[in-house]
Amino acid sequence: MVLGRAFEDMCAQMYYRGKMFGFVHLYNGQEAVSTGFIKLLKKEDSAVSTYRDHVHALSKGVPAREVMSELFGKTTGCCRGQGGSMHMFSKEHNLLGGFAFIGEGIPVATGAAFSSKYRREVLGEADCDHVTLAFFGDGTCNNGQFYECLNLAALWKLPIIFVVENNLWAIGMSHMRATSDPQIWKKGPAFGMPGVHVDGMDVLKVREVAKEAIERARRGEGPTLVECETYRFRGHSLADPDELRDPAEKAHYAARDPITALKKYMIENNLAKEAELKTIEKKIDEVVEDAVEFADESPQPPRSQLLDNVFADPKGFGIGPDGRYRCEDPKFTEGTAHV
Repeated sequence: MVLGRAFEDMCAQMYYRGKMFGFVHLYNGQEAVSTGFIKLLKKEDSAVSTYRDHVHALSKGVPAREVMSELFGKTTGCCRGQGGSMHMFSKEHNLLGGFAFIGEGIPVATGAAFSSKYRREVLGEADCDHVTLAFFGDGTCNNGQFYECLNLAALWKLPIIFVVENNLWAIGMSHMRATSDPQIWKKGPAFGMPGVHVDGMDVLKVREVAKEAIERARRGEGPTLVECETYRFRGHSLADPDELRDPAEKAHYAARDPITALKKYMIENNLAKEAELKTIEKKIDEVVEDAVEFADESPQPPRSQLLDNVFADPKGFGIGPDGRYRCEDPKFTEGTAHV
């Protein structure tokens, strides 16, 4: 959790220094959800994120260097600089993407869960007990993909956990104003799966719920819908001045900071000493500083990489008037070709 917080704080600095471009959505305040769930996964298990995906990537094991480089748009990023802030992906770590459009990742996660079940039951891979986590926010729960995938997952008993990070706001729209029944967890039983509400500011409570849901999915007993009530400590993105939320509401949740709460719990229960925790924080600061230095010194992608992974046919940009592929024109990679 501390790595996620320090990383996101550094992202804010780098964004305002002009090192990052486009929209950057930070995860400050929601760390207990990512840590509580993802740290219970095996490497073979999958996670599908949203546009607020940096910390999910870190929790899944993607190195800080690769995540920061991706944010800087460099070739050493986890997507070679082509994904950026909202599209973290790592085949090696089974992070199946951040998705810019809300709800877009839920069908992908459902498909991944179907793949696990198919491999086990049809292809006979007895050891394939992989589960999938689908992360999304409260705003997504009013969209059609959410309901369609709940239905399909329950119907086929897919090994998936739908994790709602309910931070109470969909950009500037209050959750209480946007849905007929604000208790999202109730939608689980309506589709024949367990629905659970948990304090998303308490990593130990999140972990307890996550453990049960993941074990249930791994046993082949089907999906679970978990609503984690949490809060983001910054605006929707770094372009959002955050003027719509009530200062009293923000102060209330700031006082329930999940990192501060865990630190207090550990010290009071003699699980760690203040000095030990400070040593950990210092090491994490060094990891984040190293990630920035690495990203800053990494090369920019060449123009020849522009069309990679865009078309099924790597030469699919089209054929010019002379009958040759446009991408074979030397002027194209120089950026001077007429397209």
